[in-house]
Amino acid sequence: MPAPTLDVHAGGQEYLLPPDFLWPGGKRIAVFFRVACEGWSDGAWPSLGPMGNPLKPGVPDLNALGWVEYGMRRGIHRILDILEQHDIRSTMIICGVLAERYPEVVRRIADAGHEIVAHSYGMDVIPAYLDEEQERANLARTTALFEKATGRRPQGWISPRATPSPRTARMLAEAGYEWHGDTMNDDLPYLVRFGDREIAAFPGGMELNDTPMYIRYGNSPRMMVEMFDDWLDYVRTREKGAVRIDPSIHAHVFGRITGIHVFEQLIEKAKAADDIWIGTRQEAIAHVRAAIRR
Repeated sequence: MPAPTLDVHAGGQEYLLPPDFLWPGGKRIAVFFRVACEGWSDGAWPSLGPMGNPLKPGVPDLNALGWVEYGMRRGIHRILDILEQHDIRSTMIICGVLAERYPEVVRRIADAGHEIVAHSYGMDVIPAYLDEEQERANLARTTALFEKATGRRPQGWISPRATPSPRTARMLAEAGYEWHGDTMNDDLPYLVRFGDREIAAFPGGMELNDTPMYIRYGNSPRMMVEMFDDWLDYVRTREKGAVRIDPSIHAHVFGRITGIHVFEQLIEKAKAADDIWIGTRQEAIAHVRAAIRR
């Protein structure tokens, strides 16, 4: 049997945005504020923790588990308060296990108008490791948990590590998802058709992400503000078409006091600019579909 095609959209047909595409309101620049709420299955724990030195294989890392648990106990509430104060709707990337363990918190997120994006059942349930039957079961289980907690099915999906299997995009389209973020292969969204099914691909990036920047590489939280300023300066003076950036924080990382002030500074800068559109990915996808189909 031949090896499967190593492509996130194997078997699909891609449709790109027109060169003159602009974001809602005729804006050329879009900023999507993203918040990740991560959880692990029972008996699993993060491979990356705040201490930096992993324990021996198979030994439960309660230090790392407690560090992550902070996100739903404290961090997310601090983040939600900041977003409410600034009247910003965020794209919230959440593991299904958290809808199971903290349904009232997930309900608060949804009721506040934030977009909920399914992030697999847990960070340890990575589609690339699953066979087709396991992946279908994980997709169904995760979707059902959010529907139970919020009364609504999520429309977007991002796998842990943004690492899908070659089947994931097609399976998401078949399950009725509107978009996925399991690729970093472009600056802008595009549509992919699998036969009579369609899904939007919304490429992501790690440019402004607290975990690699702060935890893995040990930079000051302030660097996120510097990078945002540098990016804005470049796209305003050099880029000609539509651009976007996704300042991303984790509830257990910059949901802490040492990081939340940076996230708020980015919000204030984006709100103060008259050439920036701020929205959720779901809001953007509706606009993208209309632009591609005109």
